[in-house]
Amino acid sequence: MRQQFVAGNWKMHGSLAANAALLGEVLAGTTATRCDVAVCVPYPYLAQCQHLLQTSTVALGAQDCSVHASGAHTGEVAVGMLREFGCGYVIVGHSERRADHHESDALVAAKAQRVLEADMTPIVCVGETLAQREAGETATVVVRQLRAVTELLRQQSRRIVVAYEPVWAIGTGRTASPEQAQEVHAVLRAHLAQVGADIGAAVRILYGGSVKPDNAQVLFAQPDIDGGLIGGASLKASDFLAIVAAAK
Repeated sequence: MRQQFVAGNWKMHGSLAANAALLGEVLAGTTATRCDVAVCVPYPYLAQCQHLLQTSTVALGAQDCSVHASGAHTGEVAVGMLREFGCGYVIVGHSERRADHHESDALVAAKAQRVLEADMTPIVCVGETLAQREAGETATVVVRQLRAVTELLRQQSRRIVVAYEPVWAIGTGRTASPEQAQEVHAVLRAHLAQVGADIGAAVRILYGGSVKPDNAQVLFAQPDIDGGLIGGASLKASDFLAIVAAAK
């Protein structure tokens, strides 16, 4: 049975004081969780959060990485650097990276491969825009995005986490209904099962579109939804802990 997983994506938020207060509350409330928990923080706060989380069960993650192992790439951060700060997870292909930085499916796949090579777990994000959903292209888009990863990784695909994040539901307050979310998760799982039956059964698929305390339980109860990639709600300890508590 797949262990449910709740990962917070702080995006470009935080300060030394705010981080300490937030994690203090999160750690106090996650001493007996029924799921895996992680926080993916901005690069400058990795050292602070590594220190704060070092004796806890909450894992540390980063929000992106470079496709390059090292070299003359000003502003980039290599996976080896992230690993030195104790990161267990790295988000790749978030819709904001795809849109704002024009990241292609192939680049996202290459980043996922780099993360695996550094013995960390990539959280591979896929999702469609509102226009694509209204055009009936949701399944085509998300499978195309995921196929770029599975074709590159092959059997190593069993080591990834997938996050379905409908772009139209991120930060908008809109959320896919549990039935809509489950439908897309089932499509993604079917693709993974085509790569390998064991892969389809093992890979955790998270939902990442405006998950809140009042909708988390019904979303996480869907058969192919294995937790959530949480944005805004991960910045408020009470909300994040309520979402964690909703996990099976």
